[in-house]
Amino acid sequence: MQQQPLLILLVGPTASGKTALAVALARALACEVLSFDSRQFYRELPIGAAIPSAEEMQGIPHHFIADRSIHEHLSAGAFEREGNERLATLFARKQVIVAVGGSGLFAKALVEGFDDMSKKNDASRAHWKTIFEAEGIVPLQNAVTERDPVYAAQADMQNHQRLIRALEVMDSTGAPFSTFRKSQPKERPYKTLWIGLDPDRALLHERINQRVLQMVEAGLEDEARRLYPQRALESLQTVGYREWFGYFDGLYDREEAIRLIQRNTRQFARRQMTWFRNQAQVHWFESGELSTILALIQQQLPA
Repeated sequence: MQQQPLLILLVGPTASGKTALAVALARALACEVLSFDSRQFYRELPIGAAIPSAEEMQGIPHHFIADRSIHEHLSAGAFEREGNERLATLFARKQVIVAVGGSGLFAKALVEGFDDMSKKNDASRAHWKTIFEAEGIVPLQNAVTERDPVYAAQADMQNHQRLIRALEVMDSTGAPFSTFRKSQPKERPYKTLWIGLDPDRALLHERINQRVLQMVEAGLEDEARRLYPQRALESLQTVGYREWFGYFDGLYDREEAIRLIQRNTRQFARRQMTWFRNQAQVHWFESGELSTILALIQQQLPA
């Protein structure tokens, strides 16, 4: 009986070196890369989403990188379908694929399935929207944290639209929003190997701070200004753009916008690590352990 192909899932916080490691692994394994980074899907966000450049990809084919517009929002449920369709095509050519990203929800949707909760509750949505407009995001954050700490640990807690959606679903169903992933993983025609990067916290925070400054130098402010007229789109409710929109609205000065991006990115990285640490199947490594990681992969490769 032929062994199942292998999907390597490379996870970790932002700025931990996942892109470079994914390329190194793909080169060593002569395979391609599939991204499950929910920000890097959109071609209009090259700087703020840290979309890898052609030089960084080093000729390795990457899938779901800048392949659609911000006007074509890709949900976790839709990514489950599209991602597995693409994997079927890739596995027909190669018995191993590297998948990489920092979006835990999208990774789990890809390999385990996702129950896309579509039920709407207009009254609940209006209620939480009114609270947000009157009191800001903190009451939403508190409500989500109290009612669904599992979702709070992996969500973008600065994204008011996603918080309102989670509260809307919880009001409608009485169940935590996080339960609307498949309780039993779907069977997939491939096996998985989860590899996580866990750099030193102080080093990671310094990388994040410097990366934000490099993004600003590369033109992040101008990128955000071009997107400002479309700021209500869900794909723009994310760190690196919301802070500039606040500056453009006159809420604070430019220096504060940059400081907020650095702070909010550090907080986002902490939430990513909290979520991934709760995944028992992840094998953790520090950055720069390519040979050790390859040795682990070799043990899992199909014969």
